[in-house]
Formats: sequence, structure tokens, C-alpha cells
Amino acid sequence: MVTNRQFFYISPEIYLEGERVSPIKHEYRRGEVYAMVGAKKSHIVLGTNLATLLNIHLANSPCLVLTSDIKVRLEEANCYYYPDIAVVCDEMEINNTDDFILYPVLIIEVLSKSTQAFDRGDKFTDYQTCPTLKEYVLVHQNQQKVECFRRDKSGIWTEKIYEKGDKVEFKSVNYCGEIENIYRKIPGLERVD
Repeated sequence: MVTNRQFFYISPEIYLEGERVSPIKHEYRRGEVYAMVGAKKSHIVLGTNLATLLNIHLANSPCLVLTSDIKVRLEEANCYYYPDIAVVCDEMEINNTDDFILYPVLIIEVLSKSTQAFDRGDKFTDYQTCPTLKEYVLVHQNQQKVECFRRDKSGIWTEKIYEKGDKVEFKSVNYCGEIENIYRKIPGLERVD
């Protein structure tokens, strides 16, 4: 059976209106809306650790660290996503009162089994349309592994993988720290993804 996908199309304006009153978060991708599921404890602790480390590091900078309750608007891709961590450094963004941001320099997603293929594939492709994004980071939950994708000045993305014992660098915000600090208080790290 074939369904008419246009029949179910939701405009960005209707999505935003509904999202402002919804008790649960939804992501928006080209007219389709997807409910977000709750995160496991490891996911939440990783996000908290990252936000804490980055907030301390950026305390005296113009940059702002935002957690998973802010949407990123990707205009060219026609998407709204809730990243686990987003960092903005543009003064217009910091003073903006919208419930979404347009100009992140760093996006961090904590991987889960149900979302990792999308985070690594279509979502990363969509994020690449953001002209200010310099780094896209994927953080594994069950092992000390951080995948960092960086855009160079010519627009080419390269990957750097950090594992147990490494110092992790987020060059977009001049952060460098031990990977163990990101994974502090995460149980069961010996398991394999």
C-alpha cells in the first residue's frame, strides 16, 4: 500500500506552534515530526558532564553552552533537531530569545542504539548544511570513545577518534581535556556497543 506523504506534511510554523505546548519533545525533518524517547541514565550523565566541562571552560568567553532543550534550526535542510549539547558564540544568538538557534559552532550527540545510525548518517548530513558548524561530535555511551568530525577552512570534514587514555579536543571552542572526565560516573564502560 502506498500512502500520499504530502497529506501528512506539517509546516515548520505548525510544528513550532505545537512544540511550544507539547509535554514531549519532537524533532522536525522536511515536514515530518518524530517524537523523542526518554534517555537512559548514562546518556543524561554524559550530557551533564559535557555541559559542565564546557561551561567551566567557556565561562569567560562570549560563547554559550546549551543543553538538550534547545532546538537547532537548519534552514537549508528544513529541519529542527534537539542536540544533546550545542555551543553558540555569535552575539545575536546569545541575545536572541527564540526557542531555537541558527548558528552553532559545536554540536554534540550522545549515541544510543536506537538513534546512532541516524545521528551518524542523515542527521550529520543535515547538520553539514549549517554554515557556522565547525565540529560535530558523537559520544558513545558504553565505551570511552568520542568521534569528532571537523570542518576545515575549505569545507572538508575530517574525523578524529578519541579513546580511553586520550585527551579530547574540541578545536571549535579551544577545549582540551582527559576523556575520563567526560565519562566520570558512567557505569558499565567495559561493555561493547
